[in-house]
Order: sequence, then C-alpha cells, then structure tokens
Amino acid sequence: MLDRIDRTLEPHLRALGLRAERSEILAANIANADTPNYKARDFDFGAAYRGAIERSDLGLARTDARHLGASEPSGGPSWLQYRTPVQPSIDGNTVELDAEVGRYSENALRYQAAITFTSMKIRGLFAAIQGQ
Repeated sequence: MLDRIDRTLEPHLRALGLRAERSEILAANIANADTPNYKARDFDFGAAYRGAIERSDLGLARTDARHLGASEPSGGPSWLQYRTPVQPSIDGNTVELDAEVGRYSENALRYQAAITFTSMKIRGLFAAIQGQ
C-alpha cells in the first residue's frame, strides 16, 4: 500500500524539488547581478521534470554483491544552461535583474501551487484511507 502512495505523490514531490532547485539558481543570479563576468543560469522546467520522471522509472536491481550501484553524475544538473541576455552588459555579466526577479516571482508562485496540489492530494488520500 505504501508503494502506491509513493507512486501517487512522486510526481508532485519531484516538481517541488525542481521548483526549489530553480529558486536557488534564480536567487544566485539575482545575488550576482553586479558581479563582473557572471553568467546567468537557468533550466527548462518542463524538460527537467520529464527527465526526472523518466529516470524514476529506471529501477536498477543489484543481483550480485559485486555489481556497482547507480549514482548521479557529479557537476550539477545536466539540464542547467547559461542564459543569453537580450541586452548584454559591458562587464560581461549576463544577469538582467528585472527579468530574473520576474522569473523568480513566477517560480515562487508555481512552487506555492505545487505545495497546494500536493497538500490536496495528501488530504484526499487520507480521506480515502479513513473511508470518508
């Protein structure tokens, strides 16, 4: 039964994790808006979410003690990309502060929506378990 609950909540939890990670990346961009030669980074949430869901279906089983375990590649997420600015600055910084603040605000709103959806799903599951 717990595995079905995990499968039900997994897409919501993955979305929350990716939204949190994107918030950190956008906050770093905003914090470095005045740093010379800083390159703004971001990722396509839809592509990253699809990739995270596809990877979750790959259950690797160790049938022998000599088998190597699966591990994530180091060096950060593979979907992280540098942003090309509309109006580049003279000092090489690619952060456009107004656009970054807008992206951060949109991501925060979507993060809150994901929390609400997850909470509603948990309440629904709890009601179903209780038989209400």
